[in-house]
Amino acid sequence: MPSARPSPRVVLAVLAAAVGSFSLLQSLVAPVLPTIQRELHTSAASVTWVLTAWLLAAAVATPLLGRVGDLAGKERTLVAALAAVGAGLLLAAVAPNLPVLLVGRVVQGLGGAVFAVSFGILRDAFPAARVSSAVGVLSAVIAAGGGLGVVLAGPIVGLLGWRWLFWIPLIVVAAVTLLARRVLPAAPSGGPVRVNWTAALLLAGWLVALLVPLSMATSWGWASLSTLGLLAAAVVLCALWVRVELRSAVPLIDMRMMRIPAVWTTNLAALLFGGAMFGIYAFLPQLVQLPRATGFGLGESLSAAGLVMLPMLVAMSLAGVLSGRVTQLVGLKAQLVGASLVGVAGCALLALFHGGALPIAAAGALLGVAFGLAYAALASLIVQAVPASQTGAASGMSTNIRTIGGALGTAVIASVVTASAGPTGLPAESGFTDAFWVLAAASLVAALVGLLIPVARPRRSVVPEPEPVAAAPVPAVSR
Repeated sequence: MPSARPSPRVVLAVLAAAVGSFSLLQSLVAPVLPTIQRELHTSAASVTWVLTAWLLAAAVATPLLGRVGDLAGKERTLVAALAAVGAGLLLAAVAPNLPVLLVGRVVQGLGGAVFAVSFGILRDAFPAARVSSAVGVLSAVIAAGGGLGVVLAGPIVGLLGWRWLFWIPLIVVAAVTLLARRVLPAAPSGGPVRVNWTAALLLAGWLVALLVPLSMATSWGWASLSTLGLLAAAVVLCALWVRVELRSAVPLIDMRMMRIPAVWTTNLAALLFGGAMFGIYAFLPQLVQLPRATGFGLGESLSAAGLVMLPMLVAMSLAGVLSGRVTQLVGLKAQLVGASLVGVAGCALLALFHGGALPIAAAGALLGVAFGLAYAALASLIVQAVPASQTGAASGMSTNIRTIGGALGTAVIASVVTASAGPTGLPAESGFTDAFWVLAAASLVAALVGLLIPVARPRRSVVPEPEPVAAAPVPAVSR
């Protein structure tokens, strides 16, 4: 272990590798589910749980372990989360059947804490004036990593087979874990970790009850008893969770923190952006792969569809890296509103011009700029709005809200697209056109929500800090 604190740039590089490795797992297996279904001799309905299991585990683990990181040490929690990801990847790589693969995906999902604690580590490691730039870089890596899976899945499966979708990330995660263990010094523990397990169970309950029907609504039907019953259960469990948190002396997620104007407005914008981004990730490659006989599909392979997405990912990464300078020029609020309006333009271009790879790639690049700037602004707004001892929990909950938005957006867009299907079972062009207009509307609402975000410096006394912290808090940056 090093005796001195590493330089901020080294910390940022390690954290970028960590969040990039984990975010890649969001979409890496999605394009090849039919291949996994065939290889493991299972049904189309069952294999979708390869995605859902990871989503549920990450949703539950992200805020819970984010709070544990705030109390027990963010660096320790990061290493533990990466180790869990590695164990899950190994189990999935050797899985002889679907149940074992699902267990591996659940264990991988426990690494959701990587997102939450990484922002907290950044806040501790960087001078206050440089936090926004560092958060922008990390946010860009997270957002681009989710899309990079779509690009890499086809070539990896074509050359090596689907199990290498887990072997390759395992090699990367193992190296990053060793690097994080060596480079990031373990902060002293703030004492015993006290977690309100009743609140944790209720949080897990309502997230599962919400995300399962959102993920399965297309196959179950929105009006089915299973969908409506689970959504109703989610509402009840969420209400109970809020009640328990309000009465708890050691809340998992402090409700007073969630009511801070800068927090709830930012989270609402994050919900909308999550829906827009994951909707694009899920259905733009599908549009490119539809046969030319439909009259609008490009008839491209999975690998070619990934290449069409590449301009979006490059633009997203560049926008995230440059977001710190943009913030210095216009401020976080204007950056978020502007990015939302760019997103409106990108979705509108897709709705109007999607007849060739070039206009799709151009619109994708525009959306990449929007997502890169928006995700950087969203993360920075949360980090700056809450006390340092709540950074992990607040960042984790914001990540969860983006995930919920992604599940909701994907479900809604899936319903719009599949509703247009004709006798052949293939969706009509109008389905995709309507879907892109829906995403444009979501981006426009995000711009309006962004206007509600207060620009004043948050008051640090809004949320009490009863727990000792592992590292000295870094003052919030006023923009």
